[in-house]
Amino acid sequence: MKYRYLPTTEADRQEMLAELGISDVAELFSDIPEEVRFKGELDIPEAIPEAELTKYMSRLAGKNVNALDYVCFLGAGTYDHYIPSVVNHVISRSEFYTAYTPYQPEISQGELQAIFEFQTMICELTGMEVANSSMYDGATALAEAAAMTAGKTKRKKVVISRAVHPEARSILRTYAKGQGLEVVEVGLKNGLTDLDELAKAVDENTASVLVQYPNFLGGIEELASIEQIAHKHSGLFVVSANPLALGILKPPGEFGADVVVGDAQPFGIPMAFGGPHCGYFAVKKELMRQIPGRIVGQTKDERGRRGFVLTLQAREQHIRREKATSNICSNQALNALAAAVAMTALGKQGVQEMALLNVQKTQYAKREIEKLEGYEVAYSSPVFNEFVIKTPRPVCEINKELLKERIIGGFDLSRDYPELGQHMLIAVTELRTKEEIDRLVKGLEGGRYA
Repeated sequence: MKYRYLPTTEADRQEMLAELGISDVAELFSDIPEEVRFKGELDIPEAIPEAELTKYMSRLAGKNVNALDYVCFLGAGTYDHYIPSVVNHVISRSEFYTAYTPYQPEISQGELQAIFEFQTMICELTGMEVANSSMYDGATALAEAAAMTAGKTKRKKVVISRAVHPEARSILRTYAKGQGLEVVEVGLKNGLTDLDELAKAVDENTASVLVQYPNFLGGIEELASIEQIAHKHSGLFVVSANPLALGILKPPGEFGADVVVGDAQPFGIPMAFGGPHCGYFAVKKELMRQIPGRIVGQTKDERGRRGFVLTLQAREQHIRREKATSNICSNQALNALAAAVAMTALGKQGVQEMALLNVQKTQYAKREIEKLEGYEVAYSSPVFNEFVIKTPRPVCEINKELLKERIIGGFDLSRDYPELGQHMLIAVTELRTKEEIDRLVKGLEGGRYA
């Protein structure tokens, strides 16, 4: 055969054509007008043997800068964190690696229990009562949360801080357009949500207030004050939280949050050039039947043995139909398992220690960069593992200089915040050593010269 993965022979083709009563494959497209058909050959390379293709793709991959060969200080939603070696050992097992949706509980107990444990740990971290079996990523989870609050309150306005990840805000606007929701963005003050502007934006038509904790710029939002504003007119309070930060920060549930979402990437999920991720979604008990996706519950069989089942499913393909609150059709079970295994391997104390290292190393980096001529830390508010610095030259130019030193620099904020030209968002995780941070500081010092 010419193509090992396309095993249709010429005899097979002729048999199918005869069955259809046509003599040529082109006749299948006879309804398409001749003038709109593509003429000629597609501008793609010719096929090459598998061995040559493997070498070619390896050479292409080798051109990528990665966090194994370079020191990474780029965060902005995807972070270079420690992944316990046991994570890949567990998720690479075929019974987990190939599992999709555990519709048949009698043969899916392992998968269902893994998801149940993930839900339980998310509830413990967030201080919420119910969590679903995961979402596509943190940004999708936030948009789903906004849609859910609009459906619950029968209101059409959602208020979101500009300190929320720019991509999450973009996805929210896409969701809102289809559902006829009004999205109002609130500005920043000292790297945090402007509370005065927020109070003016929230009214009796507001379904929910959405903030990030810590926010996109690394700042730790004043959730207690925001909660009062969000609930003043009986709207709902939605927090997008970094689950690792919740190892040391007071959980949003204790601030009165109604919905807590986020991205589980910091636990056991590699950066992988930006994805895939795993979103989580947790709510108060009274919102349980509005939660998107599905929930795994614990039960007993007729012999009294513990078992696990899909308890609630809100998708329209199931019995909910027109009453569905979401059309999310899947979850990220494999990545949710990776997160659950990572959290289990670390344990409660390990998660706290890992989070604390992020804070301590970030503070060291801030102090050292502040000593540099031409650089300054932009905001005085407390941060978790990211902070903003003002640079003497365009960030893109400084990052090019850092790459020469095998350092992946911070995120250029001017891409999403025009008012923050020459501002860099730097991420410092527990993996960064003192020597690596010192290399960054030295590289920044050299990069300030044109």
